Amino acid sequence: MPDSLQRIVIVGATSSIAEHCARLWAAKGGVAFTLVGRDAARLERVAADLHVRGAGSTVTVRTADFSDPRAIRALADAVVAEGMPHQVLIAHGSLPDQQQCQRDLDAACEALDVNGVSPVLFAEAFAGHMEPVGGVITIIGSVAGDRGRRSNYVYGAAKGLVTRYAQGLQHRLAGSGSALKVVLVKPGPTATPMTAHLPQRGLAPVEQVARLIVDGANAGKPVVYAPGKWALIMMVIRHLPAVVFNKMNI
Repeated sequence: MPDSLQRIVIVGATSSIAEHCARLWAAKGGVAFTLVGRDAARLERVAADLHVRGAGSTVTVRTADFSDPRAIRALADAVVAEGMPHQVLIAHGSLPDQQQCQRDLDAACEALDVNGVSPVLFAEAFAGHMEPVGGVITIIGSVAGDRGRRSNYVYGAAKGLVTRYAQGLQHRLAGSGSALKVVLVKPGPTATPMTAHLPQRGLAPVEQVARLIVDGANAGKPVVYAPGKWALIMMVIRHLPAVVFNKMNI
């Protein structure tokens, strides 16, 4: 593989947001993609699409158990052994049913794992390799992690974990003088297959969100709200006094 290629690893590569980010990177060409997911057939479909779009790019697919810390460590080790990534995008997640999570602790556990613990473990596994040499790790969180709300607080708790983790890792890297950047992305509601069952009014186009993620990752920004209006909205939500916030049906 030519050393001139930019190495980009995408974990959760079959998600709609990740797929659109990959298309934007591929359009510039000269990228060595490693796509990581749980479904080999879906990964191959994404890879085939990128082969068509990315002149001069290469695509490798890998499957992994996203809930097994040892499998996550082994996956990161194997990817790095083939070449140190310049960028890692961690994009997997699910949108759990809040009511089901309240009734079924197994569902709550799975939601916390796939949306919080698993992304953190992938980031930690790659950060250990990349800290000495630099690069960018981008983790997709959510505006839901900024303040717990009755409508989705299990999902919000998982994304809050991602937020605190990213802040801590950024602090650690700043203290060590590492050139590794950590980008925390907080998308608002976005029109993807994951939100197809929700009212579509007000959802951001996935293409817009992907563009903001790629631009933020390429620039190494510490926090990216996507779209940017959510930075102001969530600042207000975070600072509402409980006596007001608890009367809101959100």
